Amino acid sequence: MELRHLRHFVALAEERSFTAAAAREHIVQSGLSTSIRALEKDVGALLFVRGTRPIRLTAEGEALVPTARRTLEAADIARQTVQEVHGVLAGQLRIGALQTTGHTLPFANWLAEFALAHPRVEISVQQLAASEMVRLVADGGLDCALVALLNGDPAGLDVVPLLAEPIVLACPADHLLARETAVGLVQLADERFVEAPPAWAIRSEIDRAFAEAGLHRRIACVVNEWSMVLDLVAAGVGIALVPQGLDFTLHPRSTEALRLVPLQGTSLERRVDLVVPSGHAATPAARRFTELVRSKLSAP
Repeated sequence: MELRHLRHFVALAEERSFTAAAAREHIVQSGLSTSIRALEKDVGALLFVRGTRPIRLTAEGEALVPTARRTLEAADIARQTVQEVHGVLAGQLRIGALQTTGHTLPFANWLAEFALAHPRVEISVQQLAASEMVRLVADGGLDCALVALLNGDPAGLDVVPLLAEPIVLACPADHLLARETAVGLVQLADERFVEAPPAWAIRSEIDRAFAEAGLHRRIACVVNEWSMVLDLVAAGVGIALVPQGLDFTLHPRSTEALRLVPLQGTSLERRVDLVVPSGHAATPAARRFTELVRSKLSAP
């Protein structure tokens, strides 16, 4: 069984089209067909149902997909490890990231420095819910992730603490609460809220705090982008509880129309960490990126 046959199999399984899979692998369709037949001969079973559009996997093919992906990932890690010994980092770095646009956490700067230092590494960034990113890092779908953890350090993952920041009230400048030096949750119970999606860690923290206080809040709008949250609050749609570390200077319209008010009587905060598989389970690229982040955190 050859790795190229497995790679061609995975491409066809994902693309469900000989034309698309052949283009993805930069080979002619006849070469792809020959490769698939050779793999089927090796495993002793048909892997695709011929004559269907789109191409459909047999039960044997479905069973082979996850093993084939793990085999290809292991081979890629082996190549990266050897190249790392020679001082040349290559391969890929798949990073999950909470929404850091407009935040004082310099994730983009770290990523740029890493990319320029290792031009042979292909970098991809996915912005997903925290729980999904932690699961993907644990399962090998991501190499590392910047997440807001909720329930302690996940098993099998190393955690690099990045920051813990207070959650504050954002309200329109002409709102009655804008005059306060600090507000409690009970003062917010009758307000309309602009909220992050339920899957976001910060939303879970806020929901928990209101539930523990026995308070109910009205949610007027749910959006998954912080700058839109700020714009909607500035427009008077509602108030919001947001991370203090948002860089409000990047939202000039919102900055003029918003006021930030600290919370009192509660310890709401958002924690942000870098999670990466422990020990040798981490890819060379993930280990190198983690080293870069650690060096930035320890710098004066």
